[in-house]
Amino acid sequence: MPQSTGVIVERFEKALDDLDQAASFVKSKYQTDVYQEANRLIEMENGLEHLFGHADRFEQAGVFQDGPWESADKLQPPLVAGSLRAKGLPMIIEVLSDLRMLAIAEGKATNPTVSKEMAEDFLNEVMVLNLDILFPDASESSRVEDNENSEKAQKLFEFLIQHLSSKALVKTLIEEIDRLTAQRPIMIKRIVSMIQTAKKMTDSESDPEDQAALQKYIAALEGPSPLSHKYKELSEYRANLKELERNDLISESVSLAKSMRTTGLVAPHHATLIRFLSKRMPGLLTYALALNSKGLANLEENEELVQQMIKASIFPATRQAIYGLALMLERGVLSHSPVPPGLRRLVELDIRPEVRKNLNKAVQTGEGLTANSILLAGTIQVLGQPLGVGQGFNPTCQAARGISLWAQHAPGFLLEIIPRAARDGDIDFMFEGQAIHSENLTGGLAPNLHTELDPVSLVLVPHLDRIYSEMMSRVALRGDDGHRWVNPAFYGNWVQKGFNSAFDPLTGYVMDYQGFVKLFYATHHPDFNDDYELIYPNPVGIFITNVHGKLLGLHAISITRIAQDPSGEYRVYFYNPNNDGSQNWGQSIEPSVQENGEEEGESSLPFHEFTSRLYAFHYNPYEQGDAYAVDSHIVQSIYELAKESWGRDYTWV
Repeated sequence: MPQSTGVIVERFEKALDDLDQAASFVKSKYQTDVYQEANRLIEMENGLEHLFGHADRFEQAGVFQDGPWESADKLQPPLVAGSLRAKGLPMIIEVLSDLRMLAIAEGKATNPTVSKEMAEDFLNEVMVLNLDILFPDASESSRVEDNENSEKAQKLFEFLIQHLSSKALVKTLIEEIDRLTAQRPIMIKRIVSMIQTAKKMTDSESDPEDQAALQKYIAALEGPSPLSHKYKELSEYRANLKELERNDLISESVSLAKSMRTTGLVAPHHATLIRFLSKRMPGLLTYALALNSKGLANLEENEELVQQMIKASIFPATRQAIYGLALMLERGVLSHSPVPPGLRRLVELDIRPEVRKNLNKAVQTGEGLTANSILLAGTIQVLGQPLGVGQGFNPTCQAARGISLWAQHAPGFLLEIIPRAARDGDIDFMFEGQAIHSENLTGGLAPNLHTELDPVSLVLVPHLDRIYSEMMSRVALRGDDGHRWVNPAFYGNWVQKGFNSAFDPLTGYVMDYQGFVKLFYATHHPDFNDDYELIYPNPVGIFITNVHGKLLGLHAISITRIAQDPSGEYRVYFYNPNNDGSQNWGQSIEPSVQENGEEEGESSLPFHEFTSRLYAFHYNPYEQGDAYAVDSHIVQSIYELAKESWGRDYTWV
């Protein structure tokens, strides 16, 4: 061992000993030395091995005392990435904390509140959530946007994966892939990373059930049909398509379409097949898209336009748009009169240089795709998968919610503002008699937009974010929740004018919570609202809580419908812009994304559980039932759930 490494190891050991021996009330003075020496070791080749050798002492010595990492049982896997990317001490302490967890998982350390199994589950979930760190791509954007801690974080994860059970991690990965694909997000980069990681980690000793489950996804990406599996090279695959008879082409189409419908993932061969059929045998497109009767009718009615769209936008690099195209046809979107000309406009649109640059970076290929092709493909996806729109790593849930709503109920409006943003660099909204132009605004919630977004969001979100923020600033001093006025103006006349909030925004006091709950039941629950059905998505606000029920913040979602699940229980089905709708919100409240009657892209909760996390909703004052009829025990149970979770951060009147 080189002398320099030995010296640093000795210095770390001395710092740890000094901390261990220090009295409890002066631990903080000695922690800094431990962190500094640990950071030097993290940067060295075998430094993590040396740190791990002492991980069983970290808690007892006081490494985490009086800080956010002190209670191991309260740590959350989703927050690990943020700590590792942070500057200074958070990154160092996170590394030490994860090594502490690994020591517990391997039985080298004990913790009264965290078992070996819990520690291993924690680390497995951390790995699953941070595959981009474990397996970074070699793209230009990765190099340009490289975080200063990326190398250290990657080194940590590579160290952890050597110690963790690959069998357990593969199983966790497959469960995560199942969960995410069920939601059918437009952006699938994270899913693809997971599949590729799991593929690398499986071997002959892996669980046969896991191998079979994984193979379905691997095939979906690499070639799910016998022909696509045989000819991996797209040029060879295309050459062999020319040799097939009509029945064989139908068989090939059915095979690829079945995989797409099952997984939501599209193989590059599928794009090659679609382009081939569109030119040679357009009558077989219905098989390649697995269309239902409504989709087939829409295809036949708009055959020429569909062929134009395929020619302009469907390529191996934009293959996911095939799934969007199939769903768009089944939704009958092309029958809306503004849609065909709106889509055609995108083909020849004069896109601004900076927008063109962002779009080209979003789909990095050597295929020479134009920005117009990428934008049209993205628009097809949004129109086909409105509940697949995600906010990415940006705090722009309001903007994502708007794009989703308009894709469902105002596709003509959406196709009006997309070209305005892409070509003119400006869109405008009317608010209380005044036009607000995005080009005149700065700031917003995401002034530095994280660009891992679908093409439509990439173009629109900067403008929508600034306009929404401007509207909110104009009503900030009115003494009431600004969403009362902003949501109807921003989203459109689909939003009901009645509005209720669980707390007073000026004082922060929770006032008449029982009345709030009863009004929500009287306007939304089928047993109490005189059978007034929800017609359009309702933009509502919820409290986001962690696994311990602790308040993390406020979040914008949309209620899509309220209905009975297969067991007969009424549930609230909703669209969550963060594209990860099955989180654990504490108190055994865990939204589900499948097996409870959810449609693609929806999350759901039993009605009372959803209500316990609600803080604001819109309603029609003329369409409500009898609030007094809501059972007091229902109201009381919701009150207790709320008071003991997010309510701990509020004063109740």
